Amino acid sequence: MHRTLTRSRRIFALLACAVVPAVFAHDPADPHAHHHAVKPQTTRSTADYDVPNVKLTRDDGRTVELQQELADGRPVVLNFIYTTCTSICPLSSQTFADLQEKLGAGRSKVHLVSISIDPEQDTPARLREYAKRFGAGPEWQHYTGTLAASQAVQRAFNVDRGSKMNHTPVTFVRIAPGHDWVRIDGFATADEVAHELPQTIALR
Repeated sequence: MHRTLTRSRRIFALLACAVVPAVFAHDPADPHAHHHAVKPQTTRSTADYDVPNVKLTRDDGRTVELQQELADGRPVVLNFIYTTCTSICPLSSQTFADLQEKLGAGRSKVHLVSISIDPEQDTPARLREYAKRFGAGPEWQHYTGTLAASQAVQRAFNVDRGSKMNHTPVTFVRIAPGHDWVRIDGFATADEVAHELPQTIALR
């Protein structure tokens, strides 16, 4: 599975390389963001996003408040996915899987968060199965909830594109509560994401 996804990722990246800067560039209308390029395939910016006080359902079936869920002191790496996606989401989730491996003994010190943009279909059971496909450990949790709650989170992070078919790859990193979020538009690699994390976290 890992080899297959990695090979698919390389093929897709080669095909997308020429269009990613134009298609997946960060929305210039976002008033919070300050931009500078990381590399042609991705754009890095920082923003002070307000996490909405909504309730989501974790893949273990527990209902949680998102603000509290992200406020346990650990760095947060966050993305948006849906389980029937066959293009962007598997690549983004593979990056999270690679990041888990890269973190090594430090993986429990980072909270990986994947929020469904298709909550009406993505039940906790479906999310558990999806997480299993990518070898998600206890530090990587998947969330669903009501459509209104999911849309509220998408709007807060400026990723709501009106339809799941129009979503784009975006990864968010916050090193601690009260800090700005780093936003990486495009297909971020595990190395790029790890670079945003505190140096005190163990990396392989």
